[in-house]
Amino acid sequence: MALLPAVELETGPNPEATVIWLHGLGADGHDFEPIVPELQLPTSLPVRFIFPHAPQIPVTINGGYVMPAWYDILEMSIDRSVDTRQLLASADAVDAFIARERERGIASERIIIAGFSQGGAVAYECALRHPEPLGGLMALSTYFATESSVETHAANQQLPILICHGKFDAVVPEVLGQRALSELKRRGYEPSYHSYGMEHSVHPEEIRDISAWLQARLRRA
Repeated sequence: MALLPAVELETGPNPEATVIWLHGLGADGHDFEPIVPELQLPTSLPVRFIFPHAPQIPVTINGGYVMPAWYDILEMSIDRSVDTRQLLASADAVDAFIARERERGIASERIIIAGFSQGGAVAYECALRHPEPLGGLMALSTYFATESSVETHAANQQLPILICHGKFDAVVPEVLGQRALSELKRRGYEPSYHSYGMEHSVHPEEIRDISAWLQARLRRA
C-alpha cells in the first residue's frame, strides 16, 4: 500500500521510537506539529513523529463539502453514524506506516498510535486490532466508533491506553470518551483517563500528561 503524504519530525538523531499521530476532521498533518517541542522530550529519547494527511473526501455532515477526513460522518447524533468502510481503509493506511517503521528498524513495542477526534476513532481501530504488540494508544477528544465491530488482537490485550477529553467539549461530548473508557475496561484493558477544563482542543496540562505518559512508555530500562 502506498503511504499517505505525511509530516515527519525527529526529536534527535537515530530515533528509537515512533509516534504516528492522526489529526481531526478538516485539519491536516501540520495540526499537531507544534506540540512536539512543547512535549520537551529528553535528548536521551529520540522519537520520530509522523503526522499523516487524511485524504480529501466529501463529508455528509458538512453538506458534502470536500475536506481532509479519515471517513465520512453521516449524522451528528451522539452515536456518530460513520462510514465504517472508509474508517477501516484509514486504519489500513496507518498499518502501512507501522510496517514502514518496522522496516526502518523500530520495534513494534516502540510504536505509539495517537489520534485526535476523528483521528482517534481510527487510532482505536488500528491499535486494538494490530497483530504485533504496540507501545501504546493515545485517544484524544475522541470516541470509539467501531466498539461493536473491532476484532481486537491478543497481541495488544495489554496495550497501554491514554484517554484525554475536555469537560466542555461540544463537538465530541465527554460522555463519548467515558463510554469508550467503560467499554475498554469491560474488554479487560486498563486505560488511564484524564479530563480537562477545555472544549474540543488541547490543554497545556494535557500536553504535560502526554509527555509524561510517552516517556514512561518509551523509557529504556
